[in-house]
Amino acid sequence: MRYRQLGPSGLFVSELCLGTMTFGGSEGIWGQIGQLRQEEADALVKAAVEAGVNFIDTANVYAGGESERILGNAIRNLGLSRDDLVIATKVLGPMGEGPNARGASRKHILDQCKASLERLRIDHIDLYQIHGFDPATPLVETLEALDTLVRHGHVRYIGLSNWAAWQIVKAIGIGEARQLAPILSLQAYYTLAGRDLEREIVPMLKSEGLGLMVWSPLAGGLLSGKYSRADEGASEGRRASFDFPPVNRERGYAVIDAMRPIADAHGVSVAQIALAWLLHQQVVTSVIIGAKRPDQLADNLAAVEVRLSDGELAALDAASALPSEYPGWMLERQGEYRLHMMASAR
Repeated sequence: MRYRQLGPSGLFVSELCLGTMTFGGSEGIWGQIGQLRQEEADALVKAAVEAGVNFIDTANVYAGGESERILGNAIRNLGLSRDDLVIATKVLGPMGEGPNARGASRKHILDQCKASLERLRIDHIDLYQIHGFDPATPLVETLEALDTLVRHGHVRYIGLSNWAAWQIVKAIGIGEARQLAPILSLQAYYTLAGRDLEREIVPMLKSEGLGLMVWSPLAGGLLSGKYSRADEGASEGRRASFDFPPVNRERGYAVIDAMRPIADAHGVSVAQIALAWLLHQQVVTSVIIGAKRPDQLADNLAAVEVRLSDGELAALDAASALPSEYPGWMLERQGEYRLHMMASAR
């Protein structure tokens, strides 16, 4: 396991992060994603930590707070050192029936931070993330609420999740102008079957130096190795009951076709190739892996040992490349001669 700095900070996190969305679900989408009880979750946390994972991600909305509660109990049950762990959680979604029990308002953020701390049974959250963009709350209000939590010691660092590039840059500008706690990271969907992030967000992350945490690296299980064109329509796996995130199936199968021979050559699973590709991307800080069973987790953890050759990376890139889109193709065309001049001047 290797460790990488999270954005512009001195915080080091493992390149694989344990996701806890499978903890505690009983009904609705959470029941479809995972229904792990305490003992099962303890086993997964133990295995991840023993493999070198120091980064664990959850959210207040996962199973209505039960995921946080189970994670907090696991830390105690296993006797893990709190100082050795980087605990991340998120806030935004509805946690009650009232109109103020959701969103990124100052009230909701402060209330939910307190509730998350109680469920997790810890005295501070290492990375507190806004789970999505709230169009009803001014950015200043959200950022100042997060800054309050940092200054009070309840939160160490702040991040975002599922925001557009322009929203993130605007938030960074407001934060810098008001000298608020800086945004360190973005948690976003990125996978060989869905590289949309590369159009606007990846260039922004590189420009601003933010860290990237990847969620659903296997595209909701599509890249797990269980799916192919041959069994289209089969009713097995998570996608049979919870078909998310949306994926262009034809592009997804083309990626799977490119991954299988590479996986066979390395003697590893298709899932490990999908994870290894992400770990080869310079912009990626940590890839979030979730599991329902110990064998799934063990397989995912082994992806850190897979080294892809330049030829294999090129083959995967060709199979999964995004189609050209404006203004990307125009920016590339108009900037080409300037980049050539820069290279010649070195």
